[in-house]
Amino acid sequence: MGEQPIYTTRAHVFQIDPTTKKNWVPASKQAVTVSYFYDSTRNSYRIISVDGSKVIINSTITPNMTFTKTSQKFGQWADSRANTVFGLGFSSEQQLAKFSEKFQEVKEAAKLARDKSQDKVDTLSNHSEESGHETQSTPQASAINGTDDEKISHVSPEAAVLQTENERLKSAVEESNTNAKKWETELQTLRENNARLVDALQESSANVESWKKQLGACKEESDTLRGKIAELEAQCNEADREKQKNSQLSVRVQELEAELQEKEQELENLRTQAEIIPQLMAECESITAKLQTAEMKNKELEGRVEGLQLDIEDSQQKQGNMKGELKKFMDMLDGKIDELHEFRQGLSKLGVDN
Repeated sequence: MGEQPIYTTRAHVFQIDPTTKKNWVPASKQAVTVSYFYDSTRNSYRIISVDGSKVIINSTITPNMTFTKTSQKFGQWADSRANTVFGLGFSSEQQLAKFSEKFQEVKEAAKLARDKSQDKVDTLSNHSEESGHETQSTPQASAINGTDDEKISHVSPEAAVLQTENERLKSAVEESNTNAKKWETELQTLRENNARLVDALQESSANVESWKKQLGACKEESDTLRGKIAELEAQCNEADREKQKNSQLSVRVQELEAELQEKEQELENLRTQAEIIPQLMAECESITAKLQTAEMKNKELEGRVEGLQLDIEDSQQKQGNMKGELKKFMDMLDGKIDELHEFRQGLSKLGVDN
């Protein structure tokens, strides 16, 4: 029948670092199949795992092995023949518990198989010793018993038993020789597998060192890029602050332009009002001329002075009021012009600063 799988699961495989004996080295890049195999010919159990075409676990279960749960999802066992420690990382606690239970079952089965084999070897050894004693005692018995007929009649049943036992012993010896040859072949296979495993372990160790160097280089490059990113972020922050200042200045300029438009509108209104001043001046001059004419006529018409005195005084009073209002208007116009001139100077100064 050969070897047959009796239980299969999936897990991440690790091996102990042969140098430090402390750190775990991944034997598989991802979860792989891990199986228990039973060899009915040799009555033995093995744990085997293959990643692609590479054998990463080939461990024969012995009664002295122990599977230890080191965490909720991780377990390990030591293999003295392979001179290493295997570790398995499962995706759930249930898978770890099931694998541990199966390990205990296989361990007990291996112990029973060893005990049966030992009993069989002891039985064969005892039978060989008994047959040796019987063959030595048979000639003495034949010599004592006398005649040939008596010898034949007396010894034949014992000889038949001895012949049967010898044939059985020969078969057992031949089977032992056959098993020994099988064990030698299996031992040679195990040695070859161990050699391949050692080569694979050395290759993986070299790969780990290469990966460590690449990781260091990547870390240095990452630190450099982080520094550059920090510098760029600082520059971006500075640019954002400049943009904010420019936006504030743009808002201020718009406000000043709006104020300038208001001042220009006021100036236009003042100019419109200033256009009325010549008309008022002309009216004043006309009134003055009339007044002079009236004064000249007053000399001629002194007789009418008394009658027109009230009119003259009233006219003079109106003229005085008009002159006062005109003076106030001129003063106000001068003040507005001065304010507009100062505002233009301030706006020009602000434009130069910007």
